[in-house]
Amino acid sequence: MAHPHVWVAVQSEVVFGNDGRIVGVRHSWEFDEMYSAFATQGLGKNGAPPTKEELAPLAKTNIESLAEFDYFTFAKQNNEKPAFKPPQDVTLEVNERKSVVMHFFLPLQFPASAKKPFSFQVYDPTYFVSFGLEKKEPVRMSRAPAGCSLSLVEPSSLVATDNQKLSEAFFQNMSPGADFGIKLATRAIVACP
Repeated sequence: MAHPHVWVAVQSEVVFGNDGRIVGVRHSWEFDEMYSAFATQGLGKNGAPPTKEELAPLAKTNIESLAEFDYFTFAKQNNEKPAFKPPQDVTLEVNERKSVVMHFFLPLQFPASAKKPFSFQVYDPTYFVSFGLEKKEPVRMSRAPAGCSLSLVEPSSLVATDNQKLSEAFFQNMSPGADFGIKLATRAIVACP
């Protein structure tokens, strides 16, 4: 089976503090049908979907395992890579489509001034997981100062040679430092006056 193995639809929110600085990113990740069925197998009662309480151990395991991958969230500002603290408010739920949705807030290590463009991308460098933005309101801002803007920069289309590389053998032989996922990641950019 070729990559990717898991598909995730992303909705993100850039969160501002009372002082107008960016304090973090809130994510909602909706997992594909196959992963959702596998993850919730044996959970729930009498045909009902599992509760947040039943999914809490899975939420804990998922978020802990994402630490080594920087939560697949990569920020940039002034050619620097702002670091994130461990996630907060982590929950899993099953939505009306029976998809597992993980919600979490990823606080910045240090709040970022919004006076200089701040950007982030959500992607898996190995492309084991395919992250795509939700069609409706994929990224928004919360408590943004007046005049702030948000733009999305779509990735360039893969060239034919990249498409030919997308075999399982390609991914198995990819070097640990390879960063294939960035080629497919949309960049969200926040700029404030």
